[in-house]
Amino acid sequence: MQNTDLNVLERVKAPTPKFFRVIRNVGLVLGMVGTTIFTAGAALPVVVTTIAGYMVTAGAVAAVVSQTTVDWKAYERQQFRGI
Repeated sequence: MQNTDLNVLERVKAPTPKFFRVIRNVGLVLGMVGTTIFTAGAALPVVVTTIAGYMVTAGAVAAVVSQTTVDWKAYERQQFRGI
């Protein structure tokens, strides 16, 4: 039986499934690209900065939600080994 009563900090530290690691990394890249566009020194059109803001938000949400998923099999092995 799986212990699903983990707090947020325990979930972040727990192993993440491969699919969600990929989504997390894509979200981080999306956020970095949006931040780079958003903080560019050149005067950019309003629509570009608006899209960059959405990219940062979507990337951050994808990264955080993906990081809080737990690979229960790997988590149980980790708990069994006492790590």
